[in-house]
Amino acid sequence: MLANIGTLDLGTPPRQQRTVSSSVSRKNTAANQIAPDSAITNPVARAAVSLEYASLRYQGHCPLGMYIIPCSDAASMWDAVLFVHQGYYADSILKFRLTFPADYPERAPVVQFMTDVFHPLISQQDGTFNLAPKFKPWRPKEHHAYDVLHCIKAAFKKHALDQVKQSDCLNKEAFRLYHDSTSSFAALATQSSMLSQTASALFDQDHPSMASKGPAHTLVFRELRPEQSAALRARLGLQEWDDEPL
Repeated sequence: MLANIGTLDLGTPPRQQRTVSSSVSRKNTAANQIAPDSAITNPVARAAVSLEYASLRYQGHCPLGMYIIPCSDAASMWDAVLFVHQGYYADSILKFRLTFPADYPERAPVVQFMTDVFHPLISQQDGTFNLAPKFKPWRPKEHHAYDVLHCIKAAFKKHALDQVKQSDCLNKEAFRLYHDSTSSFAALATQSSMLSQTASALFDQDHPSMASKGPAHTLVFRELRPEQSAALRARLGLQEWDDEPL
């Protein structure tokens, strides 16, 4: 459920589908804006973040289709990827990051999407995701990191989009199109999804959408060669596409 990802389904048509796997990069970059480990010096806060991650193993805490790993070089950060399976953003592969404040859990973590996505609650400038609509205010004894993760996943569903208020939007144009020209919004959401699946977005650490957003994302994808894919499918007991019943 957590940390390491095996084979990842990119949601492309079966006969054309590519298989990828992830490896974890532990490198710091020159763009690193958070001091490793020292970002959270308060032992209470560090313990709270560690317990939050440990709690993700419980049923229902980590949303389906989401994978998360803590950054060893910065105890205050988790890197994650979300696979969206339905709705306007179907088949999107979205990398994002949670950064915990030094006084966590007194304040909510900051959520930043590394993958570019056209969404009312996500800034097109730096990928910041607005948690305020769900957590007004943030209550440290009631709200947890897994609540934030479920909020992020839900934000890509129609019922959540219907409830977004203009005052909470970091992308006003996305809000306007959603209400005034749903077909245009749907087209741009689909475009976001298609771009998130491209080889450059998945495999390039210096992709323009990520280059200016701080430390490199630690969930790194790599494309499998056909023989690697076949061996992995065999190990997992999966049929080849041509052998699967219609």
